[in-house]
Amino acid sequence: MEKNYQKIFHLLLTVALLLGCTLLLGRVLFSPVPASASNPEPMEVHFMDVGQGDATLVICGGHAMLIDAGDATKGTAIQNYLQKQKITKLDYLILTHPDADHIGGAPVIITKFNIDRVFVSNFEKDNENYRKLIQSLDDKQIRPLTPKVNSIYTLGTASITILAPGKEYDNPNDASIALLLKDGARSFLFTGDASEEAEKDLLETGVPISADVYKVGHHGSKYSTSGDFFKAVSPSYAVISCGVDNAYGHPHAETLNTLRTNGVMVYRTDEEGTIIASTDGKSITFNVPASESWKAGEQTGSGTPSVTVKPAYVLNTKTKKFHRPSCDSLPTVNRQDSSESRESIIAQGYSPCKKCNP
Repeated sequence: MEKNYQKIFHLLLTVALLLGCTLLLGRVLFSPVPASASNPEPMEVHFMDVGQGDATLVICGGHAMLIDAGDATKGTAIQNYLQKQKITKLDYLILTHPDADHIGGAPVIITKFNIDRVFVSNFEKDNENYRKLIQSLDDKQIRPLTPKVNSIYTLGTASITILAPGKEYDNPNDASIALLLKDGARSFLFTGDASEEAEKDLLETGVPISADVYKVGHHGSKYSTSGDFFKAVSPSYAVISCGVDNAYGHPHAETLNTLRTNGVMVYRTDEEGTIIASTDGKSITFNVPASESWKAGEQTGSGTPSVTVKPAYVLNTKTKKFHRPSCDSLPTVNRQDSSESRESIIAQGYSPCKKCNP
């Protein structure tokens, strides 16, 4: 009798164990995957409206990076914006070059936030803004570094590839740190205020710079976004950071026409405020519609910009030459303005002016 009870007990224990294992296996196989694993948060790129200057916040996988920090009057505003985004720590602070409209607000950010790494250009300035930057770094015992070209860093699921500067320059703009930010199949290109000379040097390295989103160099200046460089980037979207009615006339008509004639969707902080691009690594969305104004700010003698758009090129229908609108040899007769692309004009039998080299 006792043996029968033992058999029944062992049988019931075996059934209970089997039932428990079955329930546990069912939970593992069929419970929903946490949202963070199945649907990771998209990377966000915040092109902040800091007037005539640059400041871009990148958030990816719980990590954050700030590229430039506007001028000295924008430091607290940038601090407040970061805190509103619940940022308490920066993995990277990248100051592309030491002009006031890029580093002026940095001392506030360095003072108020914990920062793992600070990257600076290899160009130094002897002025108040630069001295305040160095002092704030010293106060926090942060040693700034100039990142090496082709070095790669990570930010959550994204990668940051340093593209420039590959050498020393005589002006701060060309010494700008340039980088390619990539998450999945989507990419963003930042070149600071690099002008045509630095763009040419970057092209000669042969490093791929194609990007979906191009943060337009030097606030849309005509001295950046040169033809061959733009062709190599071949963006679908462009973001211009500049101030309303700024004294420099940014963005210039030449740059806008390059973007327009190539079908690029343009977003501008002077028209739409802070612009946020989000990507899941496959597609990109923006928080505001693309600009449709195509208004250029042109510097005048009084310092007040006008808003007329110049043609991309000026044609001489007799000599079959085409010129930049700023060329000193523009025709007064047999003239035709054109917004077509350079390739289209050449296909029509025109050749570039040797003086302005459009």
